Amino acid sequence: MRKILITNDDGIESDGIRRLAEAAKEFGEVWIVAPESQRSAASHSITLRHPIDVHPYNFSVEAVHAFSCTGTPADCVRVGILSIMPEKPDVIMSGINFGYNVACDIQYSATAGAAFEGEFQGVLSIAFSEGMTGVHEVTDKYLREIMAELIEKPYVPGQIWNVNFPHCKADECKGILRDRLVSRKSFYTDRYRPVEEFANGGVSLMVDGIFNPQSEEGTDYGAVLDNYVSVGTVRNVC
Repeated sequence: MRKILITNDDGIESDGIRRLAEAAKEFGEVWIVAPESQRSAASHSITLRHPIDVHPYNFSVEAVHAFSCTGTPADCVRVGILSIMPEKPDVIMSGINFGYNVACDIQYSATAGAAFEGEFQGVLSIAFSEGMTGVHEVTDKYLREIMAELIEKPYVPGQIWNVNFPHCKADECKGILRDRLVSRKSFYTDRYRPVEEFANGGVSLMVDGIFNPQSEEGTDYGAVLDNYVSVGTVRNVC
């Protein structure tokens, strides 16, 4: 039976990982090692200077092996493969992230970072993300179809699959666009706003992104802006 390792960056109690596990059960034996709490924007970082605690977790989906982890999403993949699972998984699935992972923002994404770690460990790896409106109709409609397609893909060194579901209603979705390129644009144009000034002349800053709905044709960002599901590959650093 195919063995599937699932993680995310929104935490083990998130709705997205529950829905991903429910779907993945139809395709194999599911193992979950996921952060105990929110770890968004951790990218591909790993823990080196203090221990990582891993605990069995009473997950809301039956018949899965679940563990919470104090590390980053990339740590979760490493721990799952190297210490928790009795055998190396056949596929890594990361998500379903609350918020798109498209364009240049992929560099910061811990959803993608976990998938990159899976690829680095020699495993076919897929990242799943969706918009932040809480509307799951498109994801629910296409998730199993895309999952069935991608888990049959061969492992390609240096490559992960990246899937993004638009945050529209099902009847507004125009379908699936495959072979999407990673946009060179950014989902948000970032700036920092001061939230506190200190007596020594220092300042406390908070990131304050401005939505930037501009993209190039044929890209992941362009697809979700136009209400398509985006399926494409992203290259790892090595």
